[in-house]
Amino acid sequence: MEQRHLGRSGLRVSRMALGTLTWGGDTDAGEAASQLAAFVEAGGTLVDTADIYADGESERVLGALLDDLVPREQVVLATKAVARRHDGPFGGGASRGALLTALEASLTRLDTDHIDLWQLHAWDESVPLDETLSAVDAAVRSGKVRYAGISNYSGWQTATAATRQACVAGGAPLVSTQVEYSLLERGVEREVIPACAHHGIGVLPWAPLGRGVLTGKYRTSTPADSRGASARFAPYVEQHRTERAARIVQAVVTAADGLGTSPLAVALAWVRDRPGVVAPVVGARDTAQLRGSLAAEELTLPAAIRAALDDVSGIEFGYPEQGVKSRFG
Repeated sequence: MEQRHLGRSGLRVSRMALGTLTWGGDTDAGEAASQLAAFVEAGGTLVDTADIYADGESERVLGALLDDLVPREQVVLATKAVARRHDGPFGGGASRGALLTALEASLTRLDTDHIDLWQLHAWDESVPLDETLSAVDAAVRSGKVRYAGISNYSGWQTATAATRQACVAGGAPLVSTQVEYSLLERGVEREVIPACAHHGIGVLPWAPLGRGVLTGKYRTSTPADSRGASARFAPYVEQHRTERAARIVQAVVTAADGLGTSPLAVALAWVRDRPGVVAPVVGARDTAQLRGSLAAEELTLPAAIRAALDDVSGIEFGYPEQGVKSRFG
C-alpha cells in the first residue's frame, strides 16, 4: 500500500486507515484480529480508535492485539479524547485535567507507553482553547504522544488552533484532522480543506463511503445485516438516503460497471485522491468487507470518470468561499 506523509510532518502512514468504531461491541475480538491481520498484510499501517468507542473496549481489543498479533512498531496507533465518558469532573471535555486523565486511561487500555497520533475528537466551546492545546503540548513533551491532530473542527476552528500552535513557544504542530468527507458530503471543501492546505494539515476522511450508502446496497432496500437495519445506526445512515444521494450513487454504480470494479472501490478511490486527503478511515462489518475496501488500492480513476463524479456531486460555493472552488471543486 502506498505511504503518504501526514500533513507537513515526517510521519508516513498508509493511504488507507483502519477504523475500529465497532470493535469491542458489534465486532468481537476474533473478527478484529482477522481484520487487523488482513490490513497489515496489505501494507496498512494507520489504525484509528477513540476512548469513547464501545466505552473503551475498542482500545482494549486493539491493545491486546498489538505485539501478540502485530508488532507494535508496524502500526501507527491513533486514538482520540474529548468525548464524555462518565459524569465525574474529569470524565470528558477538553479541559487540561480531563484530557490528561483520558490520555492515561487510553495508554492503559491500549497497553502501550505512547500514542503515535492523539486527536481532539471535537471542539469544546466551554473550555479556553489555550487550555486545551496546552494539554496537547504537555502530552507531546512527556513523550506519551508523538503527533497531535484534531477532529470535526470547522474551518475557522481549524485555522485558529493551527495558528495558536505555530505562534506559541513549544506548541505541538497539528498534523491531521478527521472530518466526514465523501461524494455525498463535500461541505468541508468550502473552508476546512483550504484551511488544512494553508496550515499543512493532512485530512483523514471518516465515513468515506457515505455511511455505507455509496456501496449501492441501499438502492432498492435495506439489507437485514446492514447498519441501516439496526436501531442504533439507522438514523446515521438515513441522513444520506436522499434523492440527491440516489443520483450520486447511480453515477458511482455506472462508473463501477464501466471499470469492472465495485461501487465501493470507486467511491473510496475518489475521496482518497482528493486534494489534501492522506488516508480515508475505513471501518468494516467483517474481514470480507474490509478486503473489498483494500481492493481499491489497485484502482486509479480515469480523469473522465473523476470529472463526471465531481460534477454530479458538486456543491455550491457562495461568497466568499467561491474563490477556492477552482482548486477544490
